[in-house]
Amino acid sequence: MAAASGVSRATVSFVLNDDPHQTISAATRDRVKQAARDLGYVPHGVARALREGSSRVVVLNIDAGMEGNYSRSYVQGLDAELAAHDHVLLVRHGHHTPQSTQQVLDAIAPRAVIRFGETYLTGRELDDLGGGWRDGLAAHSALQLRHLVEQGHTRVALALPEGESPLAAARLKFTGHAARNLGISVPDSFVTPLERSACAEAVGAFLTAAPEVTAIAGFNDDVALRVLRALCDLGRRVPDDVAVIGFDDNGYGAYTTPALTTIHVDAEAHGRLSARLALGLATDGLRPPPARVVVRRSA
Repeated sequence: MAAASGVSRATVSFVLNDDPHQTISAATRDRVKQAARDLGYVPHGVARALREGSSRVVVLNIDAGMEGNYSRSYVQGLDAELAAHDHVLLVRHGHHTPQSTQQVLDAIAPRAVIRFGETYLTGRELDDLGGGWRDGLAAHSALQLRHLVEQGHTRVALALPEGESPLAAARLKFTGHAARNLGISVPDSFVTPLERSACAEAVGAFLTAAPEVTAIAGFNDDVALRVLRALCDLGRRVPDDVAVIGFDDNGYGAYTTPALTTIHVDAEAHGRLSARLALGLATDGLRPPPARVVVRRSA
């Protein structure tokens, strides 16, 4: 490749590895990259890993129950930013035992391993760019509750998904903190079954036991859409009798009647930020924008 492009082998190495400490003209870089394309050059992953001490693979573990619109967008941002820095993303879904994780580490020696939502799953309090009360789950939960309070609702309930959710405890904690900061009662919670009639029964039973509740905050849009359907089946008017707000803006809420108010989070920006942090790169200009309320008719 050096012979084909008319430069030294060292220059070829600097160009292919995008060495930031070398000053090489754009014309020379283009000539080397064209030679690489013409010769069909492909980096030898094992040799590179031996030289660098790790492969150019970043592993993302997503626990069961963590999938959703946010995780999909996060993966898109993470993958795009890693690709821009010549790294590859490997996503593992489901239950991850220490043994299976070690097998991955032994096989590919990844540059980094990220556990999706780890800070919340371990119960750590956050006050940094990675989340917490500035631009993480706590702030987003507070935004959801604040919108209802601004519409005049002081008795709110939190609707949770059926089955165990890894983030349910964190959401309950953050919603409770937000309620106290807003000066309202800490919301009660109830579970929304997947089956339609069972969900209507659960919503009806909860509202009968807590008639003072005038608004329901969904754990996510999937849960909020089930609540909307259940209220319709029960003959309850939304938002006149009960207001409903979703979370995570999965796109389907715009097509319901009434359309679902929800919280939109730029998860792709979070993914790009995580990629930079995983690679030890500067994060200048990648501060995620604040979450925002997508105002529709349901709240």
